[in-house]
Order: sequence, then C-alpha cells, then structure tokens
Amino acid sequence: MHSPLKLAGAIAHLAFIGLYGTAVFTILLVLVSVGIPGLALLGTGALLLLAFVYGLYGAAFLETARVEGLYGFGMPMLSARRSPKRGFVGFLHTVWLQFIDGAMWRAIAHLALTTVLGLAVLSLATAAVRGIALAFAPLYAPGVDTHVFGFFVRAEWAAWTGAIGAVVALVAIIAVALLHGVLARVLIAPIREAQLAAQARDATVQRQDAIRAGDVERARIERDLHDGVQPRLVSVGMTLGLAHQKIDTDPDNAKELVSEAHTSTKAAITELRQLARGIHASVLDDRGLDAALSAVASRSHIPVHLDVRMTERAGRDAEAAVYFAIAESLTNAAKHSRASTCRVTVRNRPEEGILWARVEDDGVGGARLIAGGGLDGIHNRITALGGTARLDSPAGGPTSLEVSVPCAS
Repeated sequence: MHSPLKLAGAIAHLAFIGLYGTAVFTILLVLVSVGIPGLALLGTGALLLLAFVYGLYGAAFLETARVEGLYGFGMPMLSARRSPKRGFVGFLHTVWLQFIDGAMWRAIAHLALTTVLGLAVLSLATAAVRGIALAFAPLYAPGVDTHVFGFFVRAEWAAWTGAIGAVVALVAIIAVALLHGVLARVLIAPIREAQLAAQARDATVQRQDAIRAGDVERARIERDLHDGVQPRLVSVGMTLGLAHQKIDTDPDNAKELVSEAHTSTKAAITELRQLARGIHASVLDDRGLDAALSAVASRSHIPVHLDVRMTERAGRDAEAAVYFAIAESLTNAAKHSRASTCRVTVRNRPEEGILWARVEDDGVGGARLIAGGGLDGIHNRITALGGTARLDSPAGGPTSLEVSVPCAS
C-alpha cells in the first residue's frame, strides 16, 4: 500500500470514484425512491426494485474488483447467491438472498465512503492547483492583490501563501489516499476471510458427503453380494456336490445337475457384471456419457426418452456422478413410482463449467431422501464433487431430479 505506485493509483482511483460513485448512488436512489411508490402500479415498481437490487450487486462486484486490482488482497470475486428452491418462489428467494448478502453491503459501504473521499480529493486537487497558481502569481501578475477561497491575499504574500496552500493540499490528498487503504482493509479484506471460511465449510461438507456416499455404496455392494451372487454361488456348489455324488450311480441325473449348475453359474456371472457396472461403467471411459446412458435406458423396465447433448467431455468424475445419478433414479422409478415413461435430459454447459442433468417420470410422486437410500446416495455423490441435487416429488407426481456437477478444469 505504501509504495509510490500504489499511492498514485489510489489517488487516481479516488478522483474517478468521486464522480462515478456520485452517479451510481444517484441512480440507485432514483430506482428505490420511484420503485417503492410504484409497487401499486401494475408491478412497475417491482421491476425498478429488482433493478435496484441487481444494481447494488453490480456496483459491489465492480468495487470489489477495483480494490482487488489496486491492492491485491487475493480475494475471490463476489458470487451471486442462489436459492435451492425452484420456480417463481425460488427466484424471489434468490433476490432476497442477494439483497441481504453481507459481503455485498460491505462493498457498497466501502463505495459510499470512497465516494466521499473521492469528492474530498477532487476538492483538494482544486485547492492545490489554485495554490500553485497563486505561488507563481508574482511572475504573471506582479503587485496584484487577489482573493483565494474567499480570503484576501496581498501581492507580497501570494507566493508564500500559494506554496503553503499547495503543499497542505497535496499532503491532505496523500493522507486521504492512505485512509482509503485503511478502509479497504477494514471493509473489503474481511470479505476474503468470510469467503475462505465459507469455502472451508463447503469443503468439510463435501468431505462428509463423500464419506457417506462411500458408505452407502459399500452397503449397496454388500447387499447385492449377500442377496444375489452369494446365494447363487452357494447353490452352484451344492448342486455340483450332488452331481459328484450321483455321477457313478445315476449319471443322467448327474448331467442334469451339472447343466443346472452351469446355468446358475452363467446367471451369477451376469449378476457380477451388473455389480461391476454399478461400481464403474467402463463404457463411460470408452464411449462417453451418451453411450453409457443409452445402455442404461435400454435396460430400463420403463420406456425412457433420452436427450443427451454433449459438446465435449466433462471429466471422468463429473460424468460418472451424473451417470450413477441417472441410473439410480431410473431404478427407483421402476421400483416405486408406477410411472409409464421417464425423460432424461443431459446438457454440457462449458460456459458455466457444469454438467447438468434432469430425470423426470410421470409416476405417483412422494419420493423422499432417506438416510442410506438410493436418493441419499445420489445426493451424497453429487455434493461430494461440489455439485447440487434438487428433488421435486409432490404427492401425485411428477417426480423430477435435477443435478449439476462442476466439470473438470
């Protein structure tokens, strides 16, 4: 902050903000003063108040970016808050969350104070220019008395008075610039600390979700092995044991038992393949998400309309999370929803850095997150990657699950 370059930059910023901030707060004041009375005029006021909220956010974002560019605190930029709710209610909740965002208001407070300091710098700069002009007055107007800022100055004192006034004004400008740096550290820098604390909390939640997702997946594998493959392999062993006992005394019956064991063995192999596919679908690596989901849709007991549009690969982890979320959703729909059709939509949104998917069925609804259940496993797997999962399943249907997962950088 104390380097001459940063000090000069702060002075230039203050001079600009004195004019820019005045214009910004004038516009915001007009929006809120007209918007509140205008609420009764067919919602016109609501649009103005909406513009006011997002005008606040835009001004706060630019102020944070300006301070970061000047002082280099290492802050991430402000990010708009989003409601987990859907529809118009979710939109209103998003606007409210943005309005009460503490980081935004700290930046707005800093902009307001900086505007005052900027106006002071402009006034002091004017005083400094007048002082310099007065200091050189004996050169271009010798023997002429003058008035400066309402004070009468005799000609013989003009040079000294102007020089002292200019020095005082310049020192005051530097002091205001230093004060700007102090205010930035007090009001803007804590935003970085709050954001880092929030990121730490998010990382803790993601780690916990990853642990729960692993526990749910392990329990599912154990259940599938215990209820499916293990009994079948035990049956194969018993059947082969009976065949071994009868192979000399009753070879025909022994052949039938061996054939039965062979059939059971092939069924066990199929179940093991399905179990392995549940752990990781190799087709994802080989042919991508579209092909993997096509295979899932073809095995579904409910007709599935699949709409996948991928402009590029989204990363192994992101594709795997979305694949398993869709596969588990289709399994749940087949078991519980009594649906006649399902629709699966997948979009890669590289401009937002996310892989987005939505699964919707026309079933009876009423789906809920239950600890250890399939939907809980989906939620844990998605949030462990820093994504979001939204379930909407009112009684009577339809049920929809929407997931967004950050793509690999």
